[in-house]
Amino acid sequence: MISVNSVTVTFGGYDLFDNVSFLINPKDRIGLAGKNGAGKSTMLKLLAGEQNPTKGEISKPNDTRIGYLPQDMIHQHGRTVFEETATAFEEIQKLEARLHFINDELGIRTDYESDAYMNLITELTDINHRLDIIGANNKEEEIEKILKGLGFEAYDFPRQTAEFSGGWRMRIELAKILLQKPDILLLDEPTNHLDIESIQWLEETLDTFPGSVMLISHDKHFLDTVTTRTIEISNQRIYDYKTNYSRYLVLRKERREQQENAAKNQQKIINQTEVLIDKYRAKASKAAFAQSLIKKLDRMEIVEVDDSDTTAIAFRFPPPAHSGKIVLTVEDAGKVYGTKRIFKDAHFILTKGEKIAFVGRNGEGKSTMMKMIAKQIEHEGNVNLGHSVKMGYFAQDQAERLDQNKTVFETIDELAVGDVRKQVRTLLGSFLFGGDDIDKKVRVLSGGERGRLALCKLLLEPYNFLVLDEPTNHLDIRSKEVLKRALLSYEGTAIIVSHDRDFLTDLVNKMYEFKHGTVKEHLGGITEFMEKVKMDRLSEMNTKSPFVKPKSEPKPEKPKPDAKELEREKEIKQLKSEITKVEKEIARLEQEIKIIDDKLSDATQYQTIINDKEMYAKYELMKKQLDGEMNKWENLHEKVGKI
Repeated sequence: MISVNSVTVTFGGYDLFDNVSFLINPKDRIGLAGKNGAGKSTMLKLLAGEQNPTKGEISKPNDTRIGYLPQDMIHQHGRTVFEETATAFEEIQKLEARLHFINDELGIRTDYESDAYMNLITELTDINHRLDIIGANNKEEEIEKILKGLGFEAYDFPRQTAEFSGGWRMRIELAKILLQKPDILLLDEPTNHLDIESIQWLEETLDTFPGSVMLISHDKHFLDTVTTRTIEISNQRIYDYKTNYSRYLVLRKERREQQENAAKNQQKIINQTEVLIDKYRAKASKAAFAQSLIKKLDRMEIVEVDDSDTTAIAFRFPPPAHSGKIVLTVEDAGKVYGTKRIFKDAHFILTKGEKIAFVGRNGEGKSTMMKMIAKQIEHEGNVNLGHSVKMGYFAQDQAERLDQNKTVFETIDELAVGDVRKQVRTLLGSFLFGGDDIDKKVRVLSGGERGRLALCKLLLEPYNFLVLDEPTNHLDIRSKEVLKRALLSYEGTAIIVSHDRDFLTDLVNKMYEFKHGTVKEHLGGITEFMEKVKMDRLSEMNTKSPFVKPKSEPKPEKPKPDAKELEREKEIKQLKSEITKVEKEIARLEQEIKIIDDKLSDATQYQTIINDKEMYAKYELMKKQLDGEMNKWENLHEKVGKI
């Protein structure tokens, strides 16, 4: 269990967090929510020990192992994929070396009753236990399983890490963290750069992960599948919901409505009180009463209403011009880069009004096919647009292709024609570029801002065929939903590449899977397709030959624990039982305190609670008891560490 105690983080005089507290319990699955800049990534850095709070503390047992995957990281080079991933077992190598040393010592020592000898026995037991937990006997098999789950093939294992893009190197870092089997995983946008199959594999892996997980993601489906608790960061505070992301949205809306109602009721009380103060202030006989009313207002804690982050892109695609019934014809299409064949013999026809998706693992040819359709690369076979088809192409790297030296306004204004030129500022506003933002140079924009600007360019002409390669990259969840609604109401034809299952759900009803050099048609939605992928993977696992491990040295026989060791284990067991009881008491007290806190935040109940001396005394007592239980929890963990 990790305890965040009264933590405040200040940047340049501004409080990012103000006196926030919460617990991370064993096996928790927590999603961090909040608008951009609320402090989600900072919270992960605090928990990982990468950053220290301005005030407060973060408490955790000394032996807690944390695995942290940041959004941006420094990648190591000079090793193959397999070698770099194997560095995750550095702990095993150190433990095995220590194990060998202890066994040598025990073989030559005769001071069986000494404390030093018993300490060696204890350490030997702990090391063997840890080696069992982290899978010291099947390292190679574990590496292969994790790497393949994240999309690598066996032929990738001996390749140098420097040959891979940043997204693939991020997968190697994720593989290393998963292999280390930490007690808690802290993941900042782990689905970035993962394809649909790898995301599904990661969901299944996290489902069976024995430790706790806290993550940040803009993938709604991923959050709903993995998390069972949502911690929202808002107005420098945290709000804890024991549910997944979709349910949290409903509860958050209800909470804000309650806050608004409480604030309105409180304002009525304030207005009425101020009227009475003005009425009696000048009367000598009522002056004391007026003063008591003034003091009452001074003591009143004002109900705050959370900021509502409603910023999201807002647009509709312009009505497209008519096209022929056949929009795209692909015959015998294929592509080879050097000696590597990407795919061959692709055949399909796209008709007017269809919306389809290209799916498959990264590197199988989805973006290559998009470039072929957009006439950007040479290829085998025929890829032809139909009669009167006007295509709008959004490339995966479209945001990076923008002219870095132009302003936001210039980027759109130079392409706008006719009546659209009169609406450039309005158009940019719908993509969240308002005020001085339109005069910013493209080079200073964030990744999300560049993505929105590149998407905005698609609205400058009434295309009747959209080819969209990862259009949701860098978009937040609300903006993705706006884009999805715009595509649902779009009357033209569209091909979409996306790894966001929530985005594709109900948007497309046909998919073309790129896999092992072929392109295969799948009728139905993304849900049916993912079920098929899952069944295929299970079938492949059942028919696959077992992994052959190199022969290893036999493990040294573990000495049997003596009476002292048994006594030590008994003492640890008792302490852990006490820790469990304390944790339950902490949870009970927090729940009861929260009930009263909620009542105190309600203007209609505030005065009743304050005037109920018995209840208020109980409230103060429970807060003291909670502090005592937290101290007891920390002391118990210290005792376990010292035994």
